[in-house]
Amino acid sequence: MQQDQIPAPEWELETLAIRAGHRRTHEQEHGEPIFPTSSFVYGSAAEAAAKFSGEEPGNIYSRFTNPTVRTFEERLAAMEGGERCVATSSGMAAIMATALALLSSGDEIVASRSLFGSTVSLFDKYLGKLGITTRYVELSDLEAWEAAITPATRLLFAETPSNPLSEVVDIAALAEIAHRHEALLAIDNCFLTPALQRPLALGADLVIHSATKYLDGQGRAIGGAVVGRDEELEEVFGVVRTCGPCLSPFNAWIFTKGLETLNLRMRAHCENARHLAEWLEGHPAVARAHYSGLASHPQHELASRQQQGFGAVIGVEVKGGREAAWSVIDATRMVSITGNLGDVKTTITHPATTTHGRLSDDQKAAAGISEGLIRLAVGLEALEDIRGDLARGLDALV
Repeated sequence: MQQDQIPAPEWELETLAIRAGHRRTHEQEHGEPIFPTSSFVYGSAAEAAAKFSGEEPGNIYSRFTNPTVRTFEERLAAMEGGERCVATSSGMAAIMATALALLSSGDEIVASRSLFGSTVSLFDKYLGKLGITTRYVELSDLEAWEAAITPATRLLFAETPSNPLSEVVDIAALAEIAHRHEALLAIDNCFLTPALQRPLALGADLVIHSATKYLDGQGRAIGGAVVGRDEELEEVFGVVRTCGPCLSPFNAWIFTKGLETLNLRMRAHCENARHLAEWLEGHPAVARAHYSGLASHPQHELASRQQQGFGAVIGVEVKGGREAAWSVIDATRMVSITGNLGDVKTTITHPATTTHGRLSDDQKAAAGISEGLIRLAVGLEALEDIRGDLARGLDALV
């Protein structure tokens, strides 16, 4: 009788997304169960002692051992090609747990300037308090990465494609630089997911996810994950076990079900985004459309080689600065005005005053966050309806 759905070596990504990680219980359920319990019981004091000490595997307490969370972790690890995954309460918790696990006072990070605003705040304000220094460089400039590394550098960190300008770095080349200097490379793969990019296969050591975004895909829950080798992930697990930024079983179940449709959704997102980016690039009110799927994008050729698709986030610089950008946003009637992304619903926001609002003016300028920049995360509505909703505000600027 079939009990487990352990990944088979020959399984393709689409099959892993649906089958990996599910261990059927004695009830022989077809779908993945939810275990909304705080703790687990033992048949004897000796069994409890053995499980708490690690001598015997098993569930202890849902802060760090829960079957539903484990199913999500094993499925995502299989899809990313990693040895292990540790789930967290949010994407930012995943980055924080990684930093606390792998870095000490006096260590240094080299990171791209093109990062989510909260990531920059974490690195500068909170890790800075612990004596961990971060240097920022242009994402695509490999020489700048190399020059910024010192003997104290322990971690290189990048989002590729970046938020929200879709800048891209050569992951394989950056991994080679990191390893030559005995540092680790962490890639935030939130925008593409393993359906479109697998950083570990390109040489990265760690993959970071905000599962809130495309892994869920429907804006239902908050969560995060780190994927990589067991050696590093055991340390990340220790932070989650001790400090408690854990993923709830219900959210883990939502993400597990989201993974089942990830490949189909990402292909559909990419198709809508490509057509919309081409239309936006030609609109007279648009100064520039940032999307790596456009031939005009400076890293288009690299993105075509490194990725299996271009994602669904488009940076749109409109003529007229903040006033014009806000007027386009306010003219929408269907598109959701929100800072989140990765949803089947198209979302729109003004990064300079929302997602990157805590950055200084100099930091925004360095990251290319202008007052006229709008971020679109293209959903799965009919393309004509998305275009029509945006045209209302854009056409009024001409």
